[in-house]
Amino acid sequence: MEWNDVYDEHKNPTGRLHRRGSPWGPGDYGLVVCVWVYDGRGRVLLTRRAPGKSFAGTWENSGGAAQTGESSRQAMARELYEETGIRARPEEFEYLDTDRDKNMFYDHYCLKRRLPIEEIRLQPGETDDAMWASFPKVRWMIRTGKICAIIGQQFYRQERALKLRNMNKPEP
Repeated sequence: MEWNDVYDEHKNPTGRLHRRGSPWGPGDYGLVVCVWVYDGRGRVLLTRRAPGKSFAGTWENSGGAAQTGESSRQAMARELYEETGIRARPEEFEYLDTDRDKNMFYDHYCLKRRLPIEEIRLQPGETDDAMWASFPKVRWMIRTGKICAIIGQQFYRQERALKLRNMNKPEP
């Protein structure tokens, strides 16, 4: 059983807990974290949702719900490692923005990592494939439904910031 912290409409912790899968109370919010891993060569890392998951077979960036006691960045480090095997310290994630829906805050980050796709370690039951995709390929995947609409909307909102960071720059 997984528990999450409950936040108010200003993203302040309330001190209460929420059991995953149960309904949210009025004015209660949870926290979800999302990261766009980029390689500095114009590509982002996508993983495919495993059979049995909601939106099974669609591609996405890594992310998930923060667990009780986790900061946004701690949750991001844990989720990225669980889903891909990529290790990153919480302070390595670069904050992009936050948005909110009916009962959830979404913190968006990016992280530069250059590694071969063969080094990605998928989480059984969560992800079943991974790829590095160029920006035009991501846009094509959104248009053709290979990436679900909400992830597509997030990508379009953050695309400019990701492109600025993801230009082919020499390594220091």
